[in-house]
Amino acid sequence: MPKPSKVLIIGSGPIIIGQAAEFDYAGTQACKAVREEGVTSLLVNSNPATIMTDPGIADIIYIEPLTVEMLTRIIEKERPDGLLPTLGGQTGLTLAHELAEAGVLDKYNVRSLGTPVQTIRNASNRELFKRLLLSIGEPVLESASATTLDEAKRASREIGLPLIIRPSFTLGGTGGGVAHNWEELEAVVTNALAVSPIHLVLLERWVGGWKEIEYEVMRDSADNCITVCNMENFDPMGVHTGDSIVIAPSQTLTNKEYQMLRTASLKIIRALGVEGGCNIQFALDPNGDQYYAIEVNPRVSRSSA
Repeated sequence: MPKPSKVLIIGSGPIIIGQAAEFDYAGTQACKAVREEGVTSLLVNSNPATIMTDPGIADIIYIEPLTVEMLTRIIEKERPDGLLPTLGGQTGLTLAHELAEAGVLDKYNVRSLGTPVQTIRNASNRELFKRLLLSIGEPVLESASATTLDEAKRASREIGLPLIIRPSFTLGGTGGGVAHNWEELEAVVTNALAVSPIHLVLLERWVGGWKEIEYEVMRDSADNCITVCNMENFDPMGVHTGDSIVIAPSQTLTNKEYQMLRTASLKIIRALGVEGGCNIQFALDPNGDQYYAIEVNPRVSRSSA
């Protein structure tokens, strides 16, 4: 595959809960790495208070709103032949997906470098992710997808309460929540459908109190994989990982549990086709060796830094 001559790097925009300074760090490193390869770096970020937007970090810098319309105009003018979507948090992933859906990447011959757009879809769309895990024999929590409140109510009667509601294509659990009764279910689902860009939610069996374990995994285009480290959330499932202390490496796993989840992580990253790094989250039964794959972030994360 030919080396690109100009690469578009999407920043993460303003500092918000779930998207902090780690993405500025990642974007700055990416600009430096691209330059070392003799490739022109084209950076777009709406936040001027970052290191990556300092003159001299990237070759071409645009401080503009992070929207499909603006990025389309920049691509039309600058004609990059590569796109790095995995360094700008969920903002970068969502924009790359929307640019692909709008046909912009195909129209201007922009190649998604590293993680393909289909991989972003498979990891961010809860239903596609569930199907992928089932296809490789990885255990998934009993769940159902819904695009309306009525569908959600039907599904929850089959699975039973309590349930966790997860909207597709949102950052750090935004819009999700736990429903212990029918009133909570209606409120959380209504909100989750509203915040999901594709109006799709996953209703999943609730495993509050289980251990929450994360693995940082990398894969290259030749299918070589490594686990960089594993992490253990101080708080159990039920406290969002963004609100929890995370300890690296894990402190309470047996060697059997560690190797079991490591093997699962490598299977999952290979099945997804991630090229680069990703973060895989598991729920582990504290009283046994049952586990479930919860989600994958096919991008740089806090853990990567």
